Amino acid sequence: MAGALKSTSEGSTLILTISNPEFKNALGPEIYAAGIEALNAAENNSEIRSVIITGEGALFCAGGNLQRLQANRREAPEVQAQSIEGLHNWIDSIRTYPKPVIAAIEGAAAGAGFSLALACDFVVAADNAVFVMSYSTVALSPDGGGSWGLARALPRALASELLMAGERISAQRLQAFGLVNRVTRAGGALTEALRLAGQLNARAPNALASIKELINDAAVNTLSQQLSSERDHFVRNLHHANGGEGIAAFLEKRTPTYR
Repeated sequence: MAGALKSTSEGSTLILTISNPEFKNALGPEIYAAGIEALNAAENNSEIRSVIITGEGALFCAGGNLQRLQANRREAPEVQAQSIEGLHNWIDSIRTYPKPVIAAIEGAAAGAGFSLALACDFVVAADNAVFVMSYSTVALSPDGGGSWGLARALPRALASELLMAGERISAQRLQAFGLVNRVTRAGGALTEALRLAGQLNARAPNALASIKELINDAAVNTLSQQLSSERDHFVRNLHHANGGEGIAAFLEKRTPTYR
C-alpha cells in the first residue's frame, strides 16, 4: 500500500503525519505531492498559523523506500530524477513557506527523513531519537538538501562523519550543535511541538513571515543587501495593523491580539 500524508489540525496548527507504517514511514512521490498541496492550501488559510510535520507511531521517517528505489533501477534514469525533483519541491516549499514549520521527531529520522527535518524551522525530538544520513550505507549520495544543511551547520569533520561514514547521531548531540531546538521524553515530541507552536501562533504572522524570509536570505545576501532588506521589512511591519497592536499592548501592559 502506498504511503500517505495525513492532515489534521489542532487549534491554529496544521499537523501533517507521514503514514507508511509497512515501510517505516518511508517517503515517496505521493507524499511529496500531498505535502506541497497541504502547504499551498494552508498558506492561504489565515486560521492556520503554524505547521508540524511528524511520523505515525514511534518512528519519524526511514527515508526512501529501498524496494521502490531498486525497482527504479530498471527504469530510465529520468524516472528517479523526477521522483527526487518531487522531494526537492517539497523541501523548497517548506523552506519558503511563510509560516513556522516544526518537525516532531520520534524514533529515527533517516536519509531523506533527516533531510526533511533539516528543512524545518524548528526541530523537537524525543530523547531516544536518532538521526542518520544512511545513504552511503547503500552506496548512494544524499538528496533533500541534507548535504547543504549539514555542511553549513556543522564542522566539516562532523558533517563528513555523518554523510560519508553514515554514523548515527543523537538528538542531544544535535541540540548541542544547534540543529535540534528541544529534546523531550520519548512519546512527547508532538506534545512539545504543539506547545512550541502555541507560542508561535500567539505572535504576529506577518512579523514571523518577515523573520523567516530574512533568515533564509541571510545566507546569500551581503551585509548591505541584508540591511536594506531589514529596513524594508521593518517599515512594512511597523505600518501593519499588528505593529500598532503590538506596541500598544506592550505600553498598556496587556496581551496583544494579532490577526
